[in-house]
Amino acid sequence: MQRATVRIDPHVHSDGSYDGHEPVELILEHAADIGLDAVVITDHDTMSESLRAAELAPEYDLIGIPGVEVSTAHGHLLAIGVEEMPPHRAPYDETVAWIHDHGGVAVVPHPFQRSRHGVRRRHVPVPGDEADGPAGDAADGDGDADAESPDMDAESPDRVPPRRGVDAVEVFNAWLFTGYRNRKARRFATVHDLPGVAASDAHTLQYVGRAFTEVEVEGAASAAEVTAADVLDAIRAGSTTVSGKRAPVPMAARHYAIAAARKSGYYAKTGAVKSAATAKWAAFSAASTARVGALQGAHRLARIAAWFR
Repeated sequence: MQRATVRIDPHVHSDGSYDGHEPVELILEHAADIGLDAVVITDHDTMSESLRAAELAPEYDLIGIPGVEVSTAHGHLLAIGVEEMPPHRAPYDETVAWIHDHGGVAVVPHPFQRSRHGVRRRHVPVPGDEADGPAGDAADGDGDADAESPDMDAESPDRVPPRRGVDAVEVFNAWLFTGYRNRKARRFATVHDLPGVAASDAHTLQYVGRAFTEVEVEGAASAAEVTAADVLDAIRAGSTTVSGKRAPVPMAARHYAIAAARKSGYYAKTGAVKSAATAKWAAFSAASTARVGALQGAHRLARIAAWFR
């Protein structure tokens, strides 16, 4: 069977986010230049720029996938593949369920890093959890064990159905300064048999693609044939490979160099356009002022001439 591998950075912030700095056009152009096949704009609690980026993506030969980093009652959560805002400040498990109901995948970003609003282990719903209880912390040796549930017969009408849980865990976040939290996230994903993804969590252009996820999609001959739905299905199925753990210095240097050149060119271009627009407006304004002045002058002369008749 044919199989295509796509490279995706699923966690990037644009200037639509309160802490982002770059316009989506620049991010998309840079992502295409450094060999990514998709980049998901996941601004904080807003989707306007992400939706616009997903619409523009094909112009850069990229797969358009919208997303958002939503603030829940228990920490941040990536909603990838949704086209409207999830509820704000809702419980973590309810937000995960909402994302599933709206066709997206729920990914835990920078987990357990409380300084960056990472969720605590006990609030992460994992596959097979009882629907009325939190995810167990004892399974990976962190935190107190949950109370044991009584054994229930599979046919019992009182049995609580298992829930699906989150779809993936961000096991490598390039924004972290040490590897401790990433290793902790990897252990959690392994214990609960969850797919791992890597992301740059970029807030500036030079970080875009610093970490990324390779997703294998069956039935496609190349990345050009892959759709957003294919990527989401592959993440759910766990067909992911994490890249960026040992990002080589030359690659990082190349990203920085390309970003610097691209950024300078972009702002020079947009600056020139703005300058031309400003000059055009100034000329129009001057001409308009001159025309009004001439009309007013002619009117005054007419009035003065009328006094001598």
